[in-house]
Amino acid sequence: MTMRWDVFLDQVQERGEYPTRAEADRAARTVLALLGAHLVGDVRAELAARLPESFALILLNPLQATEPLSADRFVRATAAWIEGATEQTATWDVGAVLSVAADAAGEELTRRVLFQLPPGYDLLFGRPQDVAVPSAGRASRG
Repeated sequence: MTMRWDVFLDQVQERGEYPTRAEADRAARTVLALLGAHLVGDVRAELAARLPESFALILLNPLQATEPLSADRFVRATAAWIEGATEQTATWDVGAVLSVAADAAGEELTRRVLFQLPPGYDLLFGRPQDVAVPSAGRASRG
């Protein structure tokens, strides 16, 4: 189900502690434009289908990336696109937008999105992965 525009922006505004909806909208547009360049195929289309239409179009018509950015470089790129942003504020911006996008996507689709991204994005989506726990039944025998 598609998240409504006002609900999406209200959640971004609350999580990012933006004083105005316009600032939340600017952060959402920038982060989703950068994210769209890192996702392909069905995953990008399915995520777009769960976002409000104006944000879905941004995700589907992304800023071009010549290579997949690490999570740190993604934050730096966000800072470069948002006037007056620092890496610290950009981390906040990215986390606010991507955590709301993850809520809209649901757990299964969010896992598929994270699978397409370099390591480290799980924290930006507010979904830290516990990599220390081995999967059941896969113990190696030596």
